[in-house]
Amino acid sequence: MTVQIFVPCFIDQLYPDVAFNMVKVLEKAGCTVKYNKNQTCCGQPAFNAGFHNEAKEVCTKFLNDFDGSDYIVTPSASCTGFVKNNYPLLFENSIHKVQVEKTSAKLFEFSDFLINVLKLDDFGAVLNGKATYHDSCAALRECKIKNEPRQLLSKVKGLELIEMNEVETCCGFGGTFAVKFEPISIAMGDQKVNNASATGAEYLISTDMSCLMHIDGCAKHKGSNLKALHLADVLASGW
Repeated sequence: MTVQIFVPCFIDQLYPDVAFNMVKVLEKAGCTVKYNKNQTCCGQPAFNAGFHNEAKEVCTKFLNDFDGSDYIVTPSASCTGFVKNNYPLLFENSIHKVQVEKTSAKLFEFSDFLINVLKLDDFGAVLNGKATYHDSCAALRECKIKNEPRQLLSKVKGLELIEMNEVETCCGFGGTFAVKFEPISIAMGDQKVNNASATGAEYLISTDMSCLMHIDGCAKHKGSNLKALHLADVLASGW
């Protein structure tokens, strides 16, 4: 199976190891992984900031960059949710409408692809310690992903997964929300750290590095030892 990977902007610039670990897992699953070096952004930041015309140009490039792909896999439910839910609206009366439908059908968040397309959940990962999982808003509400990451984590040897209180509550990042409403964003992030720390977990795991970036910043500011890990990092550990 040939898979094209989409690496979100912030992962490309700040957390490249997440992308490399995703490739590592996909290749272990038997996929032939390809990367189009011309790819840039899905257009979400500009769209959420209200620059819809500018976003449409970036979105059109995304469609063209991944045209003809068998599958597109990304370590971000946020980007996946944006493409699947907003592209149809953005290109509703456009010549790209059919292209949007085809691209959307081929695009999968990492855990969704592993469980629901490849039908695999055990990659021989090993991580000793206690962890708790954060449901990102995009994964839970836009992509309807709930059990997939937990099923994958249940197969990681040495890892004890403990559910935290208010697990489905937003962490407060929300992209531009964290900039426009900083005090509220920080308060929400602090509450997420408190709930995670109350479980006694050493690790906080999620499908979205954007949430983890925010939570990690709040944790460090509070002097917490909680370590934020992307699901791809966990699945690629120990082998």
